[in-house]
Parts: sequence; structure tokens; C-alpha cells
Amino acid sequence: MEKSKLQVTLRNLLVTYILTGVLLVILALALYRFRLKEGQIRLGVNAVYIITCLFGGILMGKSIKQRRFFWGLLLGLLYFLVLLAVSFMLNRGINGSMNQILTTMAICAASGTAGGMLS
Repeated sequence: MEKSKLQVTLRNLLVTYILTGVLLVILALALYRFRLKEGQIRLGVNAVYIITCLFGGILMGKSIKQRRFFWGLLLGLLYFLVLLAVSFMLNRGINGSMNQILTTMAICAASGTAGGMLS
């Protein structure tokens, strides 16, 4: 039985968040070991967003096999929305400027789209 597009999307989103967790643990170890500065940490977090959304876009493109760029974009935007919702719940409000939020959304969307096109 073929899986629905919703099931494929949710599975790929879960895989993407597992990869995020692994990469953030590696970043935390690097922070501890090398005493990284705030700018380096921000760069590392943005790199995690790029890598995970790119990987997720590739997974979506390979899974769905049609309109791959769209499904990669969708995964990147869903990744961002879940990230924003969790951040909102944990901080009891929006933390960060609108510029930072929109930049993060653009990074996730562009990386997901690129992953979909590369698949």
C-alpha cells in the first residue's frame, strides 16, 4: 500500500528534526570544547537549518517524485513553523526581531526548495 503525501511529509519532517537534534548536540560539544563566540554559534545554528532543510528537501523530492521543488519548499516551511511554534510555547511569546524570524524562514524555505530541486 502506498503511503499518502501527508504520511511521507510527516515522516520526512520527523527525520529532519532527528538530524537537527544530532547536529545541535555536535554544535553544543563544539561550544563546550572550543568556547565559541556568539557570532559563531549563530552561524552554526544557521548551518544546522540549511543542512537539515536541504536534506529534508532531498528526502521529499525522492519520496514524492513530482513537483520536487514545491515539496521541498513545503518541508522547509513546515520545519520553520514547527520551530516557531515550539519556540513560542517555550518562551511564552516571540523571541527575536521580525528580521531574524523572516531570515530564518527564508533560510529554511530556500534550503528545502534547493534540496527538492537537487533530488
